[in-house]
Amino acid sequence: MIPTIEWDAKTRTVKLIDQTKLPGHLEYITASTHAEIGRIIKNMNIRGAPAIGVAAAFGMVLAAQENQNQNFEHFIKSMHQAANLLKNTRPTAINLFWAIKRMLKIIPAEKSDIEQITERLLEEALQMWQEDINCNKAIGKHGASLLSDNDVVLTHCNAGSLATVLYGTALAPIRWAIEEEKKKIEVIADETRPRLQGARLTAWELNYDKIPVKIETDNTAGLLMRKGLVQKIIVGADRIVSDAVFNKIGTYMLAIVAKYHNIPFYVAAPSSTLALEQKESDVIIEQRDGQFEVAKIMGIATKPIAPNGVECINFAFDATPMELVTAIITEDGVFSPKELLAHYL
Repeated sequence: MIPTIEWDAKTRTVKLIDQTKLPGHLEYITASTHAEIGRIIKNMNIRGAPAIGVAAAFGMVLAAQENQNQNFEHFIKSMHQAANLLKNTRPTAINLFWAIKRMLKIIPAEKSDIEQITERLLEEALQMWQEDINCNKAIGKHGASLLSDNDVVLTHCNAGSLATVLYGTALAPIRWAIEEEKKKIEVIADETRPRLQGARLTAWELNYDKIPVKIETDNTAGLLMRKGLVQKIIVGADRIVSDAVFNKIGTYMLAIVAKYHNIPFYVAAPSSTLALEQKESDVIIEQRDGQFEVAKIMGIATKPIAPNGVECINFAFDATPMELVTAIITEDGVFSPKELLAHYL
């Protein structure tokens, strides 16, 4: 495993894996301003709800560094402008808003030393970075109890190490079961159209860590379940509300088919992804550029795969009703949907 995002203490910049270059090349981006972090999040050079949250936290640190020489009133105004810029990058992943809110709480209302505030913001961002790793490992330990020796686990999109600081959410139980409990587990990764996060990212990181993985086209999942070739499904989440789980587009269909075939459907996510005071109707589902991501397959196809002028529908996420979810795995344990509400509300 390689950290997805790190703070460079020497240069006081943020170093991130450029996930748009995988699996062909392992390349890094260095960000020195909050606006650069905003572009990196919006363009999905970094993605995955927990990783986006930590990236936004570091973005707030960079914003503070950019305004070191301003008076306090201007500093406060600039920090809120930076927060708004970062919030507007991706509307669905709740960790983004959670992280920014947490960082804003560090800034005092009364005039204070800006350099000290900046260092306190950095301490908070670094704490969030470490908390993410600890949280993911706890998710892994709890979730591994749901896996049996020789299970084949289907996952959708990428909720592994690359979607977090390190270790992952949906892939965490698999890692823990293999590494700590010595279970034999195999993974099938949906390719996850249109950005192919499963084929490009999940398969890359599991293969890198020598965890058995195969890729399937998204429309093969139902057949594999019908043939009895899948024992469990684990997905991540970008936001969990009281009545639904928001995750990468295609998750809802998987949950329906899993229900029909009596296959457990698990969601793994940190408690920072929970927004249980909200309902499905409260959430804006992000829509992205269909011509770039669908008609041209992320712009990399030599020829368009759709006729010119035909509109491409491109929702980034969908909502899976709680009645289709077997259990939710957080750093605090494994919960049924009802137990989750009772525990966190």
